[in-house]
Order: sequence, then structure tokens, then C-alpha cells
Amino acid sequence: PDSQIAIVSPELGARVSYKDFRAQVQGMADDLAALGIKPGDRVATILQNGMPAIVSFLAASFAGTAAPLNPGYRYEEVLFYLEDTNAKVLLCPPEGADEARRAAQDRGVPTYTLQTDALGTVTIEGAPKGHGKTAAAPTPDQVALILHTSGSTGRPKRVPIMHSNLAVSARNIVNTYNLTPSDVSMCVMPLFHVHGLTASTLSTFLAGGTLVAPVKFNALSFWGTIRDTKATWYSAVPTIHNMLLARSRGERPAGAEIGRAHV
Repeated sequence: PDSQIAIVSPELGARVSYKDFRAQVQGMADDLAALGIKPGDRVATILQNGMPAIVSFLAASFAGTAAPLNPGYRYEEVLFYLEDTNAKVLLCPPEGADEARRAAQDRGVPTYTLQTDALGTVTIEGAPKGHGKTAAAPTPDQVALILHTSGSTGRPKRVPIMHSNLAVSARNIVNTYNLTPSDVSMCVMPLFHVHGLTASTLSTFLAGGTLVAPVKFNALSFWGTIRDTKATWYSAVPTIHNMLLARSRGERPAGAEIGRAHV
């Protein structure tokens, strides 16, 4: 239902309903269309986890193709990925990302800042308003997301992922874990990788559940956030599982289901 909470932002103390969340995504997709983004155009983002990363990912994949970048990338890395994806715009946080902004300027890629208010509403600062542009709904075979291989054995290679790919992956996770609208997922994986985007985020939204989206993973505050938000599951890699188990020492609240963590 519209009133169901879609996202909880612990840092902001904001709880965003599905109705408001859908409106944000559609609004940003329309703003991207007003900036000239068309189906197939790559929208690069360089953001920490949280509301801006989630809203911009969905809006970019709706209006064009999302190309999220690691916020830890240096100038040369950002320059490479902007060129390799042929990004049309770069979305940045209000503070930081100086090297990314410089790389975008040198590459001739327009840069826009995402602003987030206390209620968790994310907007593109400086986006043209009132142009009547509406982003058209994508088809299943359109590319939703561009990621890259790790580059451990050579130059990183683009991996295009279609909307249908993401939908099938999310559905498999929902079915495997029997996720329902009553489930609350704690997002600890970065949202510039498919694990965080699909296993934690899209699967939760497909099930109609609630996503808790802190800006950074913090092993010290993890169990407290689990308790406060009544999270029922999380998805992570073995390193994070081991770190949390080592620090729990009896602090794990009842109901937190480590056994459902997706690896």
C-alpha cells in the first residue's frame, strides 16, 4: 500500500512511504528527461549509500541507464569510467567528490548536485522545471544498469544489465527467502555493486518490504540499528558476517535472522 514505509534513513531519521518514494523516482526521472536524458543514455552517479543513491539509481534506470561509480575512485579512474560509459551527466553529493567533478569537467560531462531534505526527499539541484518532459517507462529489454568487471586480469569491461535481468534476479531472491511486506532489510553492501542493488534493495521493494539504508556500514552500530528498526534480515559477504559475529557478544537481538543472509 502507498502508506507502507519503503525506506528508512537512520542518519536523517526519515521514513519514506512507497507513495512518496515512487513520486520521488518519477520526479527525478522527469528531471533527467528535461536535462536531455533519453533511453540508452548513461547517467553516472558517485554517491555513498542512502536515499540519494537509491532514488537516483531507479530514476536513471527509468529515464536512461544507471551507471553508478565507486565514490572512492580517484581522478584517473573516474575519467576512465566516464569515457567508457559515455556518460551524459554525473550526479554528485553536496560535499566532496572533488576529483570526480574535476574529471567530469575535463571530460565535458555536465555535473549536478543531489540535495536531500530532512524528510528524505531527494532532488537534482538546478534541474529545469516546468518543461513538461516526462520520462517514458522502459521496456524489459532496455539496459537498466551498466557495471564493470573488477579488472583484476585486465582492463575493466562494461557489463550491461537489462530490466528483465534485474527483475528475474530480484524475484529469485524474494522466492528463495520467502520475503513479504513485513520484512525489513538492512542494506550493508555498497550500492554501486549489483549485490547491494539487487540482493538488498530491489528484492525488498519487489516484496513490498522496508529497506533500512544507512550511509555507511558500521559494525559497532549495526546491532543497535537492527534493534531500533526491527530489521529481519540483511545480505552481505563473509567478511562482514565474520566481523559482526565477532563483535556481537550477546548483543544480537531476537528476530535478526543471520541464516537468511544472502552470500
